[in-house]
Amino acid sequence: MTPVRRRAVKRPKTVAAIVSLACALTVGEVRAQVRPEIHPVRTVTLTTQQVLLGDQNGKPAVIAGELRLPAKPGRLPAVVLVHGSGGMNTAVEQWARELNDIVVAAFLLDSFSGRGIVNTIEDQSQLDHAAMIVDAYRALGMLAQHPRIDSNRIAVMGFSKGGVAALYSSNERFRKAFAPPNVQFAAHIGLYTPCNTTYRDDGKVTGKPIRLFHGIADDWVPVGPCREYVQRLKSAGVDIALAEFPGAHHTYDNASRKGESEPLLFPRATSSRNCKLIEGESGVILNRKTGMPYDINKDPCIERGTHVAYNEPAATATFKAVREFLIATFRLTP
Repeated sequence: MTPVRRRAVKRPKTVAAIVSLACALTVGEVRAQVRPEIHPVRTVTLTTQQVLLGDQNGKPAVIAGELRLPAKPGRLPAVVLVHGSGGMNTAVEQWARELNDIVVAAFLLDSFSGRGIVNTIEDQSQLDHAAMIVDAYRALGMLAQHPRIDSNRIAVMGFSKGGVAALYSSNERFRKAFAPPNVQFAAHIGLYTPCNTTYRDDGKVTGKPIRLFHGIADDWVPVGPCREYVQRLKSAGVDIALAEFPGAHHTYDNASRKGESEPLLFPRATSSRNCKLIEGESGVILNRKTGMPYDINKDPCIERGTHVAYNEPAATATFKAVREFLIATFRLTP
């Protein structure tokens, strides 16, 4: 029996094999080891008027998000991902993977499920765009208390409806009213963001960098208003940039539509593409053309029928730009 035992126990070779296997792992494979955590986020559901008035007396809500932590010791930077009208989708999932790959934690915030909402594509009144600004700030407050997250390196990134939260959470007015104390977003990133509402004091921002990405062919959320807002902020010395992609439609980064020959039509989707809006007295949003209070679903400027399509060159360029931006902003080692 002794010879058999000696042949069966080959510890040095086994240890060497383990070391060899560990050394053979690529950086991507190591980074792919991600720890998921589900966290509730206590928030409040507000109307746009309440947000503009700084009124926090809305209906309490408990939403949730999934925090994906790369397998690296110490405190990590993080990005809050705020979905669009369709809710959580494969594009948000892809962005979480992209972030984890550069050793950045991703918090996939779900503003809909906890409120009993599936999507707002045909009825945006289920949850005002501005209400998601509050959700993003509440997620910021939760992450700032997490033992694995560096509270000074938390950014926010939003898509379409969620892009409102990502962009306008940079406004000092909203930060003072709704952000947690002693912490703020380190950067703001918006994809195909609605910029067609002029808010009071929206030129006064925190000073943290802002990056926007938009398809020129987008007929759901046109790029024009973002050009105007970006130029206005640039003139004031704000660190902001807008990347535009010819031929790219709405949700151009969603690879689940890869291979579709034509843009997909959503015939009942509502769009404010022809609406120019401005904040009036007492927190009321007005249609600039009519001067009347704006109705998110019934205003004369609202149209139905929008397209979405994947655009690989635009998606690839956006992934690259965001990675480089975050590596620089968070001072990461590539």
